[in-house]
Amino acid sequence: MNLFRLLQERVAEGRPVTVGLIGAGKFGSMFLAQARTTPGLCVTAVADLDPHRARAALAATGWPDGICGAPSPAAALEHSTIHLTDDALELIAADGVEVVIDATGNPPAGLTHARAAVANGKHVVMANVEADVLAGPLLAAEARRAGLVYSMAYGDQPALICEMVDWAQASGLGVVAAGKGTKYLPSFHDSTPDTVWDGYGISPEQAAQGGMNPQMFNSFLDGTKSAIEMAAVSNATELTPAPGGLEFPPAGIHELAEVLRPCTEGGTLHHKGQVEVVSSLHRNGEPVERDLRWGVYVVFEASSDYTERCFSEYGLITDRSGRYSATYKPYHLIGLEVGVSVLSAALRGEPTGTPTGFRGDAVAVAKRHLNAGESLDGEGGFTVRGRLMPAGDSVAEGALPIGIAHNVPLVNDVPKGRVITWADVKVDEASDAVRIRREMEARFAPVRAAAV
Repeated sequence: MNLFRLLQERVAEGRPVTVGLIGAGKFGSMFLAQARTTPGLCVTAVADLDPHRARAALAATGWPDGICGAPSPAAALEHSTIHLTDDALELIAADGVEVVIDATGNPPAGLTHARAAVANGKHVVMANVEADVLAGPLLAAEARRAGLVYSMAYGDQPALICEMVDWAQASGLGVVAAGKGTKYLPSFHDSTPDTVWDGYGISPEQAAQGGMNPQMFNSFLDGTKSAIEMAAVSNATELTPAPGGLEFPPAGIHELAEVLRPCTEGGTLHHKGQVEVVSSLHRNGEPVERDLRWGVYVVFEASSDYTERCFSEYGLITDRSGRYSATYKPYHLIGLEVGVSVLSAALRGEPTGTPTGFRGDAVAVAKRHLNAGESLDGEGGFTVRGRLMPAGDSVAEGALPIGIAHNVPLVNDVPKGRVITWADVKVDEASDAVRIRREMEARFAPVRAAAV
């Protein structure tokens, strides 16, 4: 990709790539660890609601004492220091920031930050997939119109999946399926922050020692994060969800091409060109051999008999027909890799994945019977989980996005397992998040697919 060469050209010109980071949690800390050792990548500002946490993150990731305290990002660049603030909008508006990373994990905040960054002429790396799924197609379109980049975060699985899909398509290979691996059993859908550590096989004490947030980790276990991430991939690649959402078929890396082909050919897919997540557990709880729990994959199809023969000649693992094969990446390094997105935006004007339409949505489903008057507690909580839906179905049914389902009261009873709708809750229609989402739906909502 030549990114490092281009970066060194900027260094020679005395123009480092300047970055403002919003959110100094785990993702942000991982970025800080690698930014420190990337010549020419200059962190000029860090914003966090708790500046002490930001200072601690810098210390934990090896930044020297005395690096904090610059009065502005521009001054930070001049004196090789970092400006700390609890005001993200101040960071976004300031000189001395070329690229803004949102690593807050807060959907409404992410929408606000992205729009403010574009308004101030800054590229956006959205390391907040929750916000991206809530209104990413609109944010990306606004950035393109302004001549700026709105990018998914390399290192997060959605961007890595998009890269693999792009590779296959650029090679003339038909993409059959793409997605990631995870640990899944049907019972995990009912998991709550009180039971989450049972699913991970660790004690609450071990989790506390590791500083592990139970609600955040529960969002991975109960299927919410998978729904969100596959919606993001769908919106960036033109692959689409199955009508019933994710099935989580068990599959090891040697089985991807066999399992992830259309059901009409003996596989598990509803259709070709689908997003799907594979489980590292069989339904009886036994581990899948050579699982892909931490990785990503793409399944592709030979374009001709000649290509199919090449698959055999070069040792590709295929399905029994020999026509489908797959490739995968076994790991993702999360925030350690996000510098790739920053440099791609600043040096090449290209995103590492970006929404091009509204094809998939992550909606709220009741984890238990919910009563009118209760408040929803959002991703990974006690009341709802996220489910992947085709965007046309979501809009047609008035489904409530999981990114809105936090601190909103129910006005109707909702039985366990039912999709919660906008009509079931009382939302603040004047809030930025609701207004932006409504705008995105009005502009990008597709026609509902015919039942198959």
